[in-house]
Order: sequence, then C-alpha cells, then structure tokens
Amino acid sequence: MSRLGEISSGTKRAFKGMRDISSREQRRVHDELRQMRGLMPLLMKPRNHQQWTPEDKAQLSAYVKRIAKLSPYLAVLVMPGGFFALPALAWWLDRRRGRTRAPA
Repeated sequence: MSRLGEISSGTKRAFKGMRDISSREQRRVHDELRQMRGLMPLLMKPRNHQQWTPEDKAQLSAYVKRIAKLSPYLAVLVMPGGFFALPALAWWLDRRRGRTRAPA
C-alpha cells in the first residue's frame, strides 16, 4: 500500500512540476506579447496608404526578432497535447544550447 502511495505522490509532483513550468512559460509569452502593443498599428500603415519610416522599419525588425524567440513556445501551445510536449521542447532547446558552445 505504501508503494502505491509513493507512486501517486511522485506522479502528483511530476504533474505539479509540469503545471508550474507551463504557467511560467505562459507568463513569459504573455509578457512578450504585452510588450508588442504597437505592432498592429505599425503593420497597418501600408494598408492605410502610409509609408514606413526608417524608425518604423527598425521597430518592425525588433518585433520580428521577439516573435522568432517565441515561435517554439507558440507552436507547442497550439498543438494538441501541447502541455505534455513542453518537457520534450525544454530538452530539445537545452540540447541545442549545449551544441552552440565552443569547446573549452
């Protein structure tokens, strides 16, 4: 009976850990999206027969870079079962980070 209690306790901790990771990453995505409030009016300028200034183009470039950093998270969140794919994504991103380091 105690073995069953240990398994369920371990499972509960694993799910709590996954839920904590998920909520942390959701906050990160929300914070990034909140900082991009001026993106839509900027994108609508050509449609409204206005030209982009060099400052607008620099700002668009910054927005695109921010979106590119979020793309792995957004892809996982829209996938069915994305909540369960987050640990695999974390492992993959960590593996990629390790590969880019120069040998010491």
